[in-house]
Amino acid sequence: MTTELQMLVWSVILGLAQIAIAAVGSMAQRGPGWAASARDGSAAPLTGVPGRLDRARANFLETFAFFAALVLAVVAMGKQDATSALGAQLYFWARLVYVPVYAAGIPYLRTLVWAVSIVGIVMLLAALL
Repeated sequence: MTTELQMLVWSVILGLAQIAIAAVGSMAQRGPGWAASARDGSAAPLTGVPGRLDRARANFLETFAFFAALVLAVVAMGKQDATSALGAQLYFWARLVYVPVYAAGIPYLRTLVWAVSIVGIVMLLAALL
């Protein structure tokens, strides 16, 4: 399996973990009754760590489709090289670091880590161009 595909698989695992962690935080704040309900009404916004974990999850989902599409395109077109491998690794490791940094509420470091993940996506794109 190529480095790019390995990072894609690990990113899927990370995404599933973020969904689970955000759900646990949400349930801790809103209660199991809300989690089991049809959620027809509006819930109060999540605050504190649960809110940050939920926003980190949403942010992951905003970038993951681009990452996955580019990894699959790179592999399908046989364009894997050191740049695409490094780009995939940068994306995964930055997204992994992003979760605890965001949960801890470290603003500038969070933005820097996010930017590194975007650089990883751009590197994958560069491998295709």
